Amino acid sequence: MDWLRASAAQQGRAIMAGLLDPIDQTEAYLAAIKAHPDAERIYARVTATRARSEAVAAHDRAKLEQRRGLLDGVPISWKDNIDSGGTVTEAGSRLLEGRVPRKDAIVLARAARQGTICLGKTHMTELAFSGLGLNPNTATPPNALDPDLAPGGSSSGAAVSVALGLAAAAVGTDTGGSIRVPAAWNDLTGFMPTRDSLPEKGVVPLCRKFDVVGPIARTVEDCAELFALMGGTRAADLTGADIAGRRLMVLDGLPFEGAETGPVTAFEDAVDRLARAGAQITRLSSDWVAKAMPLSAALFSPEAYGIWRAQIEDAPELMWQPILDRFRSGADVSAPDYVAAWESLVRIRRKWVKEVASGHDAILLPTVPILPPDAARLMADGDEFVRANLLTLRNTRIGNLLGLPVCTLPTGHRACGISVMGHAGRDGHLLHVAAGVEAALAVG
Repeated sequence: MDWLRASAAQQGRAIMAGLLDPIDQTEAYLAAIKAHPDAERIYARVTATRARSEAVAAHDRAKLEQRRGLLDGVPISWKDNIDSGGTVTEAGSRLLEGRVPRKDAIVLARAARQGTICLGKTHMTELAFSGLGLNPNTATPPNALDPDLAPGGSSSGAAVSVALGLAAAAVGTDTGGSIRVPAAWNDLTGFMPTRDSLPEKGVVPLCRKFDVVGPIARTVEDCAELFALMGGTRAADLTGADIAGRRLMVLDGLPFEGAETGPVTAFEDAVDRLARAGAQITRLSSDWVAKAMPLSAALFSPEAYGIWRAQIEDAPELMWQPILDRFRSGADVSAPDYVAAWESLVRIRRKWVKEVASGHDAILLPTVPILPPDAARLMADGDEFVRANLLTLRNTRIGNLLGLPVCTLPTGHRACGISVMGHAGRDGHLLHVAAGVEAALAVG
């Protein structure tokens, strides 16, 4: 078995059974990273010394039968906007060049205490403000399926590190789709938890009212385990996860507007397989989603620019122009318009729960309505970059606006994901439903 491409949970069980040693596995990952021709485009920094120290400790615990959990001794990667003590953490931006935090972010510290091994920090979109994954100021990771294509972002290196067998799993962040887009475009599973379910201290912010930390991995189980470690809770029990009898609603309308044939075909095929597995499928378009989406311009950029304006305007020449322009667009929104947009969104969220979501176990939609575009074309054509970025994040942003947890899973069609959107605060329930979807798609 190729243990470098095994799921994190499989690796954990192999360590428990004595079939895999954390030291050997860590060395294998470090060697794979060193040998990979695109390693420097995927990892911003490899923390080999830390990884080896943590691996020795995990090895000793395993020998003494004192393992701290399923993922004790499993090597994972961390997005470069999540602080790691003593290690440069720059959030993909030259504005933060040389920034070294004193201690780990809470989520990293919790995962480390439970025995996970930190392989290093992965490249990302500049300050996490794009869904395409391009960053000419630091590095653009290659799409794992085709190096000429955009990898998806902003957690680009996180997803690619897993897809190429350079980490067992990864931790990223999501503000408008930054976990789910790269997961979908690299045929992985990504989980965006309910906002505020995980602590944000030690995570470089983009928009605090939307930012969420979450895992990218090979399976729903991996996501559930990592989510639990970072939250200091017990992992959701996925035993007996089955989609039969589940009430699933396809969100028609907006998620399909302007969509390419490939993602739509993949999505409909996945829905058909879920129906054959016994899921109760209904279809509905929602006026509340249509009303929420136009609020995006008044919510995301103004907050992001408010957080970063001083640093940006002190050295705007350090930023890539498309990202700079996106930040600066926030300056055009007045404070009353920003407050009014939030008031409207709060009302929409209440209406969504009352009138749409309450009768369903989960909502289904295509994760991304387009396939990953050619990276060189996006770099050369500013208008195409803007168009593709907005469309790429269109479907994922629905979950952020409505304040919902979302899990994206591979459909079995190249670079096409299906999103399972749940209920705010019921992350365990969503993960159980997503595990049922995963099982049905695996055999359907």
